[in-house]
Amino acid sequence: MRTMCAVIHLSDSPEQTQTLAAALAQTLRGGEVIALDGELGAGKTQFVRGLLKGLGGNPRTVSSPTFVLLNVYDSGRLPLFHLDAYRVSGSDDFESIGFNELIEQGGVVVVEWASRVIDLLPQKRIDVQIQAIGPTVRSIQVNR
Repeated sequence: MRTMCAVIHLSDSPEQTQTLAAALAQTLRGGEVIALDGELGAGKTQFVRGLLKGLGGNPRTVSSPTFVLLNVYDSGRLPLFHLDAYRVSGSDDFESIGFNELIEQGGVVVVEWASRVIDLLPQKRIDVQIQAIGPTVRSIQVNR
């Protein structure tokens, strides 16, 4: 059974979402899996930009991997593997790109639309749920 510590943040802008994610990135040491969920337009990619910035990389290089399934970013400190499960037909798609090997590489693995491949994700992970609660306001729940 997973024991979690949940923290809820409110974000008023994409920049604030990035700042929250950058703060989380400062605590990462490598080997973490971040399961990222939220509706279209909630700010998942903004969150990943903040993670990369917090790891020392260039946030402007981040794009949604919806059509390529995987983007890899070098931050200087830790590699960031950014996956998107939105268009996958099942866990087999993730297994075919070597998902388990990515986890073992000592970087940070972020999976957008993680609920679609939850059976592949390790029990020890960081769950992040982003929810729009207004035109520009987001609730960001982080469970560690």
